[in-house]
Amino acid sequence: MIRKLALLNHPFLVLFAFLINAISVSAQDTAGKGFAFEQNAKLGRGVNIIGYDPLWKDSSKARMKEKHFQLIKEAGFNNVRIVISPFRFSMGDTDFTINPMFFTTLDWAIKTSLKNGLMVIVDFHEHNAMGKDPLGTKPMFLAMWKQIATHCKDYPDNVLFEIANEPNMKPELWNQVYREAYKIIRESNPGRTLIIGTVYGNQIRFLQDLVLPENDRNVIVAIHYYSPIHFTHQGAPWSEQSKDLSGITWTGNDAEIEAVQRDFDMAQQWSKTYNRPLTLGEFGAYEKADMPSRVRWTNYIARQAEARKWSWSYWQFDSDFIVYDIGKDEWVAPILHALIPDKK
Repeated sequence: MIRKLALLNHPFLVLFAFLINAISVSAQDTAGKGFAFEQNAKLGRGVNIIGYDPLWKDSSKARMKEKHFQLIKEAGFNNVRIVISPFRFSMGDTDFTINPMFFTTLDWAIKTSLKNGLMVIVDFHEHNAMGKDPLGTKPMFLAMWKQIATHCKDYPDNVLFEIANEPNMKPELWNQVYREAYKIIRESNPGRTLIIGTVYGNQIRFLQDLVLPENDRNVIVAIHYYSPIHFTHQGAPWSEQSKDLSGITWTGNDAEIEAVQRDFDMAQQWSKTYNRPLTLGEFGAYEKADMPSRVRWTNYIARQAEARKWSWSYWQFDSDFIVYDIGKDEWVAPILHALIPDKK
């Protein structure tokens, strides 16, 4: 014992031990909570893509082309959130084998994104079906995640998996369902950064109900923001509460600013309390709102997210809420500049 203590008192050995310990701590941090925050920082600014593109069923009818990935990168975006709906590709009622056509399209989207220097979020976007029958769809949900996770296991770290978009079910049930999918994914992707969101539209107020795996810090938490809904969804035909609304503006007055600040501060406090990074996976204002209001709101939401070190992904590139007009083959300049004002 005396000889060991004497050795540890040697200045060189003390320094050596300190360096080894520092390296060990650094490695643990990178593999755990630190890495998720690093990943979130790299996600930065992004946009949702190809959720409703015909290419999933017929590549010859694709609206999204390879050139669009390059345009997204050149415009100043760092990530794409690839919206996938695998339920429609089930080839069986019991084993839920996914049609190979699905993986052909997914691989193309992932590889083209990576080729253009974009981070990727693979977003399991079956919230409507899962919300209507959470337990009935669970076997297919789990079976498909097993296939997707296994298929994508060799992609690099800059491909992230989002377990489910807007899980519209009770918090207690979601905590159970996501945990089963989480375990399946971790079998083939032990080091993959995962994104887990809150219930009922990924609303901020349900952060308090989300129970995360305490020992897994390689997780980013997703929230969405469409408030005030009567403004962002006015005239949207799928929204019963907003489809007949029109002429509602967002001026950025004190009350409107305070509402956003209150919501975002609540989320930020949760993030700090639990030491979990946040990503704003969706936000946007539907085209029926006036453009000046849309620009003001979009810019304010993006800047407030960035001020809190959240990554974000705008909803969406094409289809509705668009930032790019594929028909005209040009950016919707006011929305693009609201999102990325510092890009010339």
